[in-house]
Amino acid sequence: MNKVGEGAYGKLVFLFLFLFNIDLNSEILFTFLVLFFNNFEIVGIVQKLENKKTGECYALKKIKLSGGEEGVHSTTLREISLLLELRHPNIVKLLDVQHNLGQLTLLFEYLDQDLKKHMGSCEELLDPKLVKSYMFQILQGLLYCHTNGVFHRDLKPQNILINKEGVIKICDFGLARSFSIPLNKYTPEVVTLWYRAPEILLGVTRYSTPVDMWSVGAIFAELLMNTPLFRADSQIDLIFKIFKCFGNPTEKTFPGITSFPNHSSIFPNFSAVGLKKTMQKIIGEEFEIDKYALDLLEKIFVYNPTERISAKEALNHPYFDEIREKMEKK
Repeated sequence: MNKVGEGAYGKLVFLFLFLFNIDLNSEILFTFLVLFFNNFEIVGIVQKLENKKTGECYALKKIKLSGGEEGVHSTTLREISLLLELRHPNIVKLLDVQHNLGQLTLLFEYLDQDLKKHMGSCEELLDPKLVKSYMFQILQGLLYCHTNGVFHRDLKPQNILINKEGVIKICDFGLARSFSIPLNKYTPEVVTLWYRAPEILLGVTRYSTPVDMWSVGAIFAELLMNTPLFRADSQIDLIFKIFKCFGNPTEKTFPGITSFPNHSSIFPNFSAVGLKKTMQKIIGEEFEIDKYALDLLEKIFVYNPTERISAKEALNHPYFDEIREKMEKK
């Protein structure tokens, strides 16, 4: 898919306003655009709406439908159908859907920003207590998804919203899928690169909820360091970075790996540096990580998906003892 660089956004703003008939003098408070491109074709924008009487804010996503036979894109239909079913405090709420005049309009609850922007606004490392709260909420939302037979397949800081009170909401379910047993074959072209699980990187097409947990681990590490754990330029670069951290997987630690489509017998042989040392190399030797946080991360970053910790198990990990105790007292 062709992509338009961020520098081109400003030049296209007035075109967007014209195409979607946005009146800046109306009562609609226009604050930002989220642009979606499909071979350079604009398919949607997002506005912030404010109810002048109540002061409540909403996110209005307008999707311009093509005149061809395709109609509404499959990712849009999937997101709508799933969000109408998934109702949880840590999943963004879809409030209404309207279809008229070649345009689909989705009304969502509004949150101030995503986790990526939140981290970018922090000059220092996040308070460990905040990280713990954010992770607990992410895992609660994810557990609800998995319990209801849905895996997200594109978890990353940009797809996790946060408000001023620190409430977390998982969003953007365009790549999410319902799953069943036995597992179906799925495309490996999912999950933003830095948050992609090794089984997907190696070309496996039968995968399930553990791919979300690997992404959660990458988000967790990024929250702790305020920088990505596995920053890579390509799939092979990411594979090697993971191997450098945890060592090369074998048939014992990752059954079936030698038969995976993207595995090669000529891969370099890496000795495991270890997760803590890898994190220290990125942000400095003085970096210290809570022993329970490190233990949880190591249980998430397991090659074999069947042995990777689940969202339910992670929520019962000692790392979250303090939060669970407070919840029990209420």
